[in-house]
This record gives sequence, C-alpha cells and structure tokens, in this order.
Amino acid sequence: MALNNTYDARLVQQETAVGAGVQILLLALLGTAHGMGPAGWLTGLVFAFATWAVLSRALHRTRPRSFGPANRVTLGRATLVGAVTALVADSFESSPPVTLFVGLTAVALILDGVDGKVARRTGTSTPLGARFDMEVDAFLILVLSVYMAMSLGPWVLLIGAMRYVFVAAARVLPWLNAPLPPSTARKTVAALQGVLLLLAASHLLPYAVTFGVVALALTLLVWSFGRDILWLWATNRSQEAMVTGMLELMPERQPAVAS
Repeated sequence: MALNNTYDARLVQQETAVGAGVQILLLALLGTAHGMGPAGWLTGLVFAFATWAVLSRALHRTRPRSFGPANRVTLGRATLVGAVTALVADSFESSPPVTLFVGLTAVALILDGVDGKVARRTGTSTPLGARFDMEVDAFLILVLSVYMAMSLGPWVLLIGAMRYVFVAAARVLPWLNAPLPPSTARKTVAALQGVLLLLAASHLLPYAVTFGVVALALTLLVWSFGRDILWLWATNRSQEAMVTGMLELMPERQPAVAS
C-alpha cells in the first residue's frame, strides 16, 4: 500500500500534544477548585500520557492527511473523560463535587453526538476516527461503572467491563470479529448506558430507584450483546455449513495411474 505523501507528521502530532497539554491544564484547574489529591492527579496524568501515546501511534500507522475537525471534537471529549477519571480516582479519598462531576460527564456525553455529525458533514469520516470515538465512549462507561460500584456493589462493573470482555473473547473466538449489521437498537442501548449511569451518579434519586436505573442499564446491555453474539454465532455456523456443503459436492481426486 502506498503511503500518503501529504502526511505531515509534525503537524498531526502537534494536535495530540495540544490535547495532552489541555488535559494537564484542566487537571490543574480541578486541583485548584476541588483540591484534588495525589490519586486524582496521578490517574489524570496517566490518562493524558496514555491518550497521547496511543493516539500518536495510531496516527503514525494510518498517516492521515490531517487530524480533522471530528477528531478534534473527540479529543476534546477525551480530555473531559480524563478529568472525570481523575475525579473518580480521587473519590476513593474524598467525594467529588456532584455539580462538577455531573457537568463534565454531561458535556462529554453530549459531544458524543457531535463528532459523528461533524465527520459526516465535513467528509472526514475515517476508521481511526470511529475507533477513537468508540474507545472514548467505552472508557467513560467503565469509569462511571467504577464510580457507581462504590455505592451499589461490584456487579455494576459488569457494565463497563462487558465490551472489554467481548474484545478479549474475540481473540480466542475469531468469529466474534465478523462485522455486525447496522442496528438502531444497538446504538440506542449504547447511548443509554452513559445517560442512565449519569442519572444514577447525580444522587438525585432514592437508593432503590438508583439501583433500578443501573440494573436497567445492565439488563439492556446484556440483551444487546447477547443478541449480537447469537447473530454472529448463527452466521458463523451458516458459513461453516456452506463451506462443508461445497466441499462435499466437489469430486474426489483420483490418484494418477502410471501408464
């Protein structure tokens, strides 16, 4: 495959460096306003470095012509997710301000619907951008699950861990890597995870209702993943049966007879 001759590594890498810098600046603001402890600082800095390193490596491999406006939105959302992650890590020592926590998370969730629209309108949709968006979404759900698990119990971690378990299982069962058909239900369930977890984290609801909201999120996620896994399994079985049938119809080769 020919490399993109218009790729400007220095210019593209500057985008990720700016994102890391903004992340550190936001952490400094949180530290000043909230008095964030060492756990929050360390977690936020690790998140900033990891995001910079992974994204820089992905950009080097894919060599895009430019970083793109949609990726800038996603990077901004990742910065907010890093701040939320730092607050959750700090919450093991002291509770974060609910208004600040909910506000940062809400903006991150709202921007989830913006980057895709920007990519389509500007014609800059790329596999890297879609993957970047997906990973930011998944990590935010994981962080919110960790936060809610502190008050509801470890079962909530299933919500955040399910996608990563699926990815790990796909390494052992390659048929799980097959492309899935588009599904409005799948997208709706994925979007509801963040909304329901944020609602539960707002502390606006009684404990029993909060428990029910999070249980509903987990139930919907299990249904969505279960439906997709069954579809992938059935499709794989159908393809295997087709290949087996074709092999059975092929005439057997007879050994050559020496004259």
